[in-house]
Amino acid sequence: MRRQTGFTLVEVLVAMAVLSVGLLGLASLQMMALRSNSSALFHTQATNLSYLIIDSMKANRQAALNGDYTTSLTSVASTACITSTSPAPLLGSIAQQDTQVWCNTLACTLPQGTGSILVNGSVVTITLQWEQATGQVTTLSSPVGCGGVSLGQISGQTLQQISMMSNL
Repeated sequence: MRRQTGFTLVEVLVAMAVLSVGLLGLASLQMMALRSNSSALFHTQATNLSYLIIDSMKANRQAALNGDYTTSLTSVASTACITSTSPAPLLGSIAQQDTQVWCNTLACTLPQGTGSILVNGSVVTITLQWEQATGQVTTLSSPVGCGGVSLGQISGQTLQQISMMSNL
């Protein structure tokens, strides 16, 4: 009787199947980590943009208290991202210029980013919305505002929103 040495073909196939299932699980874990990092990046950018306009309002406090910075998601015309090295000069008061720059930054930083500013006494509320990829098909309706467009049928997108309050 011969003694068997080495691996049989069945053993090799089983080992390959186990290894491939493990690698697929690892790839799935990596994709979930990337998706979470993307979501965290957009939330961080939205928070920083909120602080940007709040700091501008604190620097121009009287205009902010007068309501010169107040905008709604639907009150500002749709803004496309302007990345020109020599953009057109800003027009209007300092508050209007700050709002124009903020709306452009929203449009350039967040996907379909929109924003609103509400001043109530000395309390300001900043609300930001943007699209976030989910991998599912949904139908959304978003108001047109700072950099926003009507979303309609979006494949794999969901609307994210943060609100921040601060004293002036």
